[in-house]
Amino acid sequence: MGGAGNHSDVTDFILVGFRVRPELHLLLFLLFLLIYGMVLLGNLSMIGIIVTDSQLNTPMYFLLGNLSFIDLSYSTVIVPKAMVDFLSEKKTVSFAGCAAQFFLFALFIVTEGYVLAAMAYDRFIAICNPLLYSVHMSRRLCTQLVAGSYFCGWVSSILQVSVTFSVSFCASRVIDHFYCDSYQIEKISCSNLLVNKMVSLSLAAFIISPTIVVIVVSYIYIVTTALRIPSSEGRKKAFSTCSSHLGVVSLLYGTVSFVYLTSPSNPELRKVASVFYILVTPMLNPLIYSLRNKDVKQALGKILWKKKALS
Repeated sequence: MGGAGNHSDVTDFILVGFRVRPELHLLLFLLFLLIYGMVLLGNLSMIGIIVTDSQLNTPMYFLLGNLSFIDLSYSTVIVPKAMVDFLSEKKTVSFAGCAAQFFLFALFIVTEGYVLAAMAYDRFIAICNPLLYSVHMSRRLCTQLVAGSYFCGWVSSILQVSVTFSVSFCASRVIDHFYCDSYQIEKISCSNLLVNKMVSLSLAAFIISPTIVVIVVSYIYIVTTALRIPSSEGRKKAFSTCSSHLGVVSLLYGTVSFVYLTSPSNPELRKVASVFYILVTPMLNPLIYSLRNKDVKQALGKILWKKKALS
């Protein structure tokens, strides 16, 4: 693969994964298997509860069901391949496979940001304008918000994949990560990356920043409205309705920020941090919503009671 060939000369990449002793690969496989199993169980259970319980047929739970599907999806794009690589000598991924993994991961992670922004808007309407909640948050609007979230994710992914995989790869095809990460792909390129950097900055400004603005502005209004409620019980109820969402937002944006603020000279720390938003966040989200949410706990209790009655 030497020489100044372009991307068409590269048929596959080698994923380094974690730089640990070979005997630890089995331990990593079992750890990923355990957490991924919990991701599947938690998010599929959440989707199942929302779909089967008519009391949860509300905008908030429609958005939450989509959040669970997205969490499940972006973990599935990365984790099974990483687990296979832990147990195999040949840790390769085809050029097309790498591009597909990158596209799908970018699609779901950007879509998640928009769905979280839609959920912040939902909580803003519920607390700041409760009498008009059913008018503002109609099923049609919720469907449009989710469709718009996927559209923004799709546009972002197309742009990122187009610029990332149109570069030339010269001396190396070794990606120092356990999945096809854009930063590591660009590191093995010998092209001028000015266009890539401009596209990344444009996406951050026009695609990602609006989600953060919506979330922050929504919570400024929520907090100011909640503090005006005269009774302490009313204030507590207002804050409790959005505490789960705030927890999920903090978890996702906190871990993603940590990854991108970690020094590039410490790739192993970046890999560990990536595990948090690829596996740990999707595992914790259903727990945060089920443990902090009375409606979900009641719906789960009904399902378990029915199963007990039938057995």
